[in-house]
Amino acid sequence: MSDKKTEKIVGVKGMNDILPADAPLWELFENTVHTVLKSYGFQQIRTPIVEPTALFARGLGAVTDIVEKEMYSFTDTMNGDELTLRPECTAGVVRSVLEHNLTYDSPKRLWYAGPMFRHERPQRGRYRQFHQIGAEAIGFAGPDIDAELILMCQRLWDDLGLQNIRLELNSIGNADERNRHRADLIAYFEKHVDVLDEEAKRRLHSNPLRILDTKNPAMQDMVNAAPKLLDYLGDESRAHFEGVQKILRHNNIPFTINPRLVRGMDYYNRTVFEWITDQLGSQGTVCGGGRYDPLVEMFGGKPTPACGFAMGVERLLELMKANGDQLTPNQCDAYVVHQGEEAQLQATVVAERLRDAGLDVVLHCASATGPGSFKSQMKRADASGAAYAIIIGEDEIAKGEAVVKEMRGTETGGSQSHVAFAAIPDYLVDQIVGDDHDHDHEHVHYHH
Repeated sequence: MSDKKTEKIVGVKGMNDILPADAPLWELFENTVHTVLKSYGFQQIRTPIVEPTALFARGLGAVTDIVEKEMYSFTDTMNGDELTLRPECTAGVVRSVLEHNLTYDSPKRLWYAGPMFRHERPQRGRYRQFHQIGAEAIGFAGPDIDAELILMCQRLWDDLGLQNIRLELNSIGNADERNRHRADLIAYFEKHVDVLDEEAKRRLHSNPLRILDTKNPAMQDMVNAAPKLLDYLGDESRAHFEGVQKILRHNNIPFTINPRLVRGMDYYNRTVFEWITDQLGSQGTVCGGGRYDPLVEMFGGKPTPACGFAMGVERLLELMKANGDQLTPNQCDAYVVHQGEEAQLQATVVAERLRDAGLDVVLHCASATGPGSFKSQMKRADASGAAYAIIIGEDEIAKGEAVVKEMRGTETGGSQSHVAFAAIPDYLVDQIVGDDHDHDHEHVHYHH
């Protein structure tokens, strides 16, 4: 037999485990998002993680960073299909809306949550498997829905207690306005070709708008003086943009118009927006979105207006941590300690009856080293964050009752009572509800 040590397998670079200690923060974030989206009439849609590669090539544009160098694409060896792990979700949602004819009777407000995949250089708040929550409003044409999406984001930041997130806004008009601007932009960049870096030269004729988004300090002055798309907007696009601003001002939402703001996907038009923070280093955008009226038609549907946003969950969680928000452990109500075979059997019954009563219960189970002494089990009970320990040993079995001990976060704890087995659920519910414990909600406690 070989004594060679088996090599340990580690996870894929840039694809992270979300550990139990982080779960309360994720739960708090997700529950808050669900509540806010529901309050605006958005319904959840769940699309597959794997989609046809052509969906993204057509929707995002062949000359985007995502399609060119960030997608996890592969050929299905079973049938030769070209498939891709989704790098974003808008294209999949629109495909689903078309495939199932969801807008036949009325426009739809939809939202999604889940992992996306991009082969980027991992850094703080940016990973190769990352999570997004997004909303898509499909079939709405006016500026009111653009503004509603922004108001919804503001409500979410408020409910999460997040500050220092600012809104930047722009309009990138429609295709013919962009084409006129694009021609002048290319001519302008060609005059300053000596200032362009390699990336900008590569994009000059394929996607010159993205040059405006450059982070290269040497190009900033030249880019700032470039022709501004806002100057090319026709009456209709201008009126739409004014309409969005009017609603935001009326609701006291501060914003800055950033004429250089563009989105990375080819399908956007008119309103584009980003929520930005200075608290996360260079990865400042926590949420981005805008209007994408051309996309449904690009996928073979009838012309249908649409608007949406996506937010990076990991970045927003980083921001919550940076704000010093602390979550207590995900506490249980009771931890059941037992010694002896009869006690173990009774303990399982007591634990089940407590769960019937709506309480969260951890039943002590034997570890690799054995069932553990009363002392070691009480240490576990304390570490679990339980409000009460229920202790059952041979003496308790003989008397038909358990010791119910207040833990209060210390090993020695508070007072203790002897309670008949059948009466424990009512006793504990009275104690816990008396402590203002609300059993209609997750036991996750959030402190600002």
